[in-house]
Amino acid sequence: MSATGRNRPAGVPLGRRRFFAGMAAGAAVLAVEGCARGSSTSAQPGTTSLSNDNATWDDGYRSAGRELKKITGYALRPLSNPSVTSYQQVVQMTLQTSKATDLVKWASGYQLKRLARAGGLTDLSGVWREYAAKGWVREASRDAVSYRQKVYGVPLYESYYVLFYSKPVFAKLGLTAPRSWDELLHCAEVLKRNRITPFLASQVGGWPAIEWFQELVTKVDPVFYRKLVAGQASYTDAPARQAMDIWQDFMRKGWMTAPDFDQARGPGALKSGTVGMFLHGTWQAQGIAAAGMKAGVDYDAFILPTVRPSTPKSVIAESGVFVVPSRASSHTAAMANARAWLDPSVQRVWSDFLQDSSANPTVPSGNPVVARLQRDIASEHRTPLIRYWEASPPSLIQGNTDDLGGFMAGQTSPATTLRRMQDRARDEWAAWRRDEA
Repeated sequence: MSATGRNRPAGVPLGRRRFFAGMAAGAAVLAVEGCARGSSTSAQPGTTSLSNDNATWDDGYRSAGRELKKITGYALRPLSNPSVTSYQQVVQMTLQTSKATDLVKWASGYQLKRLARAGGLTDLSGVWREYAAKGWVREASRDAVSYRQKVYGVPLYESYYVLFYSKPVFAKLGLTAPRSWDELLHCAEVLKRNRITPFLASQVGGWPAIEWFQELVTKVDPVFYRKLVAGQASYTDAPARQAMDIWQDFMRKGWMTAPDFDQARGPGALKSGTVGMFLHGTWQAQGIAAAGMKAGVDYDAFILPTVRPSTPKSVIAESGVFVVPSRASSHTAAMANARAWLDPSVQRVWSDFLQDSSANPTVPSGNPVVARLQRDIASEHRTPLIRYWEASPPSLIQGNTDDLGGFMAGQTSPATTLRRMQDRARDEWAAWRRDEA
């Protein structure tokens, strides 16, 4: 979602890519020059400036900031840049300058590791220890916000990848949320028979192409997925081949929307009954509510069942982070807000705004659908797995995402797609480890 989870559209000709990259770079320079001329990132009493790439969250930041101010004396002042490419460039260009904002929204995992490796971030290990002592973080998520054993990110939220569905549509067709793979296939068959496309699948914006790949691989073998994204297994191994064969079978049966179906239309498609199930992060609950659907009444959600009953249960988890630039103009204020971000009073306001799950495990979601998913994850002992977008070196993920988009568009076979992904994995992991050395 936003810069923490988007990629450029797949299939753009190289000449156009270079042209757009030049435009984006120019935009970044203008943005930096604007910061130099203006005072948007300069210290302002009683606030901390916050760089982010999602202007639709500005009201949520301000609401959470009012709670923070009660604790720390500092509110949040969001500074939004809706262009993903220029946002990332501006952050990286200003991070080690006096023009850096006090807080920066970024991605976790290898996206954060790459940013930390460049330098200019504050070590937040002490903040993490304070959180851990209060039970406000899950120790299992520490690696996703760390680089070389030091913590550099404060978890921003916690989202799970689930299948949203329309309760009225399912009820009309006599369906219930599937708890097994066979039940999932039955739901798809009934929906298709009633002229409803069973699954939303999209590559619009580039990054959504990862969603069905990560889901199917983890529901075939979550242990393999962990090894795969760590560079310890091959994309041409049997579990990945099985996942891609299932995906291709779904597409051949007409169970999936065309790859150019824009996910922004997903909530409306659920509401109208033209799409049966919408795979996405639980943060999409906010968009579904905006479409006029009430949680637990008009829509619900479930986690994709495993292909085999004996397969360990898992769930894909996503979290962005706040980082604190070392040269933030209001560094003391930024650190105070970083230390208080996961305070339950702040998180209740923030998670209610998102209608999602808090990164603080002691704060239940105010959305009944997400709250039930939280209980399911705990009771079923589902292993949280990092989202594919953040799970490996960024250059590897970006290239493989393009390949997955090509597969969705029918340009390549499962075998060819996986072979290309593995060739890239070999090269990119070698480059990452060489740079680390």
